[in-house]
Amino acid sequence: MDVVKSILENEPREKDLRKSTVVNKEVEVETDVGSLLAFDYNTLDLKALRSETEHYLKNVTRDNVQILINKIWELPTERVDEAIVAKLPKPQFILPRSRQVPKPKPLTKWQKFAKEKGITSKKKNKSKLKWDDQLQKWIPLFGYKRNKAMEQKEWLVEVNDENKVMEDSFANAKAAKQERQSKNELQRLHNIAKARNIKIPRIGLPTNDHFPNSQQLSQAITVARTSTASVGKFQNRLPKEKDAKGIAKQVPGMKRKAEPIPANVQEEKKRNKDLADNILKSNTKILREDFAVPKVKSGKPQMKKGKKGVKSRGAKKPKGGKGKRDMRLKVGGRKRR
Repeated sequence: MDVVKSILENEPREKDLRKSTVVNKEVEVETDVGSLLAFDYNTLDLKALRSETEHYLKNVTRDNVQILINKIWELPTERVDEAIVAKLPKPQFILPRSRQVPKPKPLTKWQKFAKEKGITSKKKNKSKLKWDDQLQKWIPLFGYKRNKAMEQKEWLVEVNDENKVMEDSFANAKAAKQERQSKNELQRLHNIAKARNIKIPRIGLPTNDHFPNSQQLSQAITVARTSTASVGKFQNRLPKEKDAKGIAKQVPGMKRKAEPIPANVQEEKKRNKDLADNILKSNTKILREDFAVPKVKSGKPQMKKGKKGVKSRGAKKPKGGKGKRDMRLKVGGRKRR
């Protein structure tokens, strides 16, 4: 009996926890069903907010969500795959997006052809498994475990032509499969290029040699322009052409970006230390080995013998008009011969 009494006493409390779908507000809540927005302009109970913050906010949020759901149930509905779906009207408020609206994916060549001819795919109703009489089990038509099933099935290859007896049939089949995979990959790249409006050659697969990236093109243009005698000073630039980045050291005449001034002494020491480490670790030779250093011999200078006896190595005959004259020893008059 005590258990029954406790259940009966708790029953009305449990019923009180189930709130009604009807919500009464002093100021009517403004809703935008198209954007699933609700604007509550009612004043907050500051005393309840400070004393029981979490409980009060939960109750206010629950009431506003209930009002929004009541508005949604007033809209026309339909059943889609065992689910009731409501048709939302156009939104009244335009909400800002953090990203651009995604563009529809362009159709491939086959999808475009199938749409024009009215060809529909039956993959949804088609089973992925097929019964194989040879293996006596269900094998997948594509995807996972398909290759292993085909290897078990095609372990023996019949050769009818005498010329093909010496050939490796398994290697030929593997090469044919790789060729089909390459063809499918090439077609996939064609579809991507067509969607991005990229012109590609009709024959062969485009490589990095034929289509370098924008950085390689800008570097080639900058080097070609600065290869003139004036280092590109009088060379006309292409429209919207800018100097390539990171090649100022290789190209003469280009303005280099000045390094920022060190903020403190520790940063300046670190920069100088890194510079010294780079010089010491590099393989470049600071001193040239092919430069001959003159050898200096100590002692008296050697005397060189000439036609008229021995002369000092550094003695030179004074030229006329440049010798010293002693006016006291000068004899007056003209010298006669």
